[in-house]
Amino acid sequence: MGAGVVFTPPGPWATAFEFLSARFARIPATEWQQRLAQGDVLDADGSPLRPDSPYQAGQRWYYFRAVAHEEPIPFEATVLWQDEHLVVADKPHFLPVVPSGHYLQETLLVRLKNLLDLPDLAPLHRLDRDTAGLVLFSKTPASRGAYHSLFRDHAMRKTYEAVAPWNATLSWPIHRATRIQASAHFMQQVEVAVGVDGPVNAMTDIAPVEIGKRLARYALSPITGQRHQLRVHMAALGLPLVGDGIYPHLTPEGTADYARPLQLLAKSIAFTDPLSGQPRHFDSQRTLRSLAELEAELWRSAKPG
Repeated sequence: MGAGVVFTPPGPWATAFEFLSARFARIPATEWQQRLAQGDVLDADGSPLRPDSPYQAGQRWYYFRAVAHEEPIPFEATVLWQDEHLVVADKPHFLPVVPSGHYLQETLLVRLKNLLDLPDLAPLHRLDRDTAGLVLFSKTPASRGAYHSLFRDHAMRKTYEAVAPWNATLSWPIHRATRIQASAHFMQQVEVAVGVDGPVNAMTDIAPVEIGKRLARYALSPITGQRHQLRVHMAALGLPLVGDGIYPHLTPEGTADYARPLQLLAKSIAFTDPLSGQPRHFDSQRTLRSLAELEAELWRSAKPG
């Protein structure tokens, strides 16, 4: 394994180094000192922790170590734009954004750190490994909070493109407002009863933009940012995304088919830059497969013999 996660409980530790050294006593303290100095421990926002970073309880931290063997991911991201504060990358399908599980070097974050020589680079948001499209990165800790506030205040206008089954009987467009929380399986999220389990925490606007015989292309505009929100909302409508190996049913790990990626793309993102006041708008250069191609594939797979 190349990555792990740790939750920070209440305790007497003053720094990140003190906590990690005590929590993982079997790992030499000098190794934690080195990992922290190299930026191999991140907070929940993706910002690197240093040995003297103040300890805070109630957080989720990610830590990374060398991986014995990583299977190369044969797709490259594109840097669309950068200034002194931000990097905008266009991610391919199958490439993780941050280190996790068996992936360390084969991640968008580490590739960009090496390519651009930016050790403090941190993602401002995440995309699933299966999803392609736009990811914003912060170059410097000093300005990171200003951009994080745009996501917290729902001031980032994001549009995704997806391909899923078509259902003309639904009332379009749809504003999906539900409550999403972790499922019994760690890989999945699930919709639960609003009110009984808590208030609405996931909202998505969904509209068809191209309609075929069996499939449609949709514009998905998330208002909130729950994990797997778009995939959960579409599956709950009976419209699971083409190529989805998690919703509604899990496929075995390690069975990803590079020829059949999830048909979900982070297509555009727009916001007012909190530092310059300038409007920013970025569009992915990537595309999903055509409805005609996907429907022909469905027809061949359903054909007897």
